[in-house]
Formats: sequence, C-alpha cells, structure tokens
Amino acid sequence: MFCDMIRAVLDTNVLVAARRSRSGASNAVLRSVDQGAFTMLASVPLFLEYEAVLTRPAHGSVTGRDRTVVAEFLGYLAGLIEAVKLHYLWRPQLGDVADEMVLETAINGRADCIATFNARHFGPAARFGIEIVTPAKLLRRIG
Repeated sequence: MFCDMIRAVLDTNVLVAARRSRSGASNAVLRSVDQGAFTMLASVPLFLEYEAVLTRPAHGSVTGRDRTVVAEFLGYLAGLIEAVKLHYLWRPQLGDVADEMVLETAINGRADCIATFNARHFGPAARFGIEIVTPAKLLRRIG
C-alpha cells in the first residue's frame, strides 16, 4: 500500500519515452513530478545514466533536441528530485547490470515503486517490498 506521497524511481527508459513523445504516460509522469504529485528519487549514478542515455546522438536525431536542450531539461529535473545517497550497494541482484543502479536507488531511497517498461528485469525487487509498475500504472496510483 502506498503512503500519501508515493516515492518512485524512474527507469531510464521512462525518461527516454517521455522525451520522445508528449502524449504518452511517461511524459505525463514527468509532468506529475513537476506538479509535486509524487516524489521522484535519483542517485548520482542513476542521474548520470539519465544524462548519458538522453544525450546519445540517436535520441537527439529522433527528438530534434541537442545536448544543450537536454542539459537544461536535466538541470530542471535535478531541482525536482530527491537525491538518494547510496549507503549500501546490493549487487548483484538483477540479470542486467545496467538495472542495478535503479534498484539500489530504490532500496536506499525507500521507494514504493520503480516505474519501468522492463518489469521482467526487476523481479528481485519484490523481496525489498518495491513494486514494479509501468508509467501508466504509476499515473493511476498518483491520481
């Protein structure tokens, strides 16, 4: 059961989807962060992953946004998130090493959920009491 203010970690694929389409659930989730509808959690390694992925030339060619625009977006997002310090590293837990920082951020940040399009990658999160949801399901939860 969720608390009054949901604490969520967004997988990088949610940010990619949000930047590629303004009409999808992922973009609505990011707008909800801006409106204070839930607490978005990110650690330094996860935020660096956001930056590394969103500034890839492949994404820039699809979205038409250059690195400067992405940097401005990330700077704005940094002001909205709750920073999570990683006191404990829980590796290895997952089959995909790239997903470990998402789970570690969720565990250390006492997240209620992880929003992702790759739910099957995060099966072990259940043992930590963290629910795996799609962006659409997160939207329904925050109302």
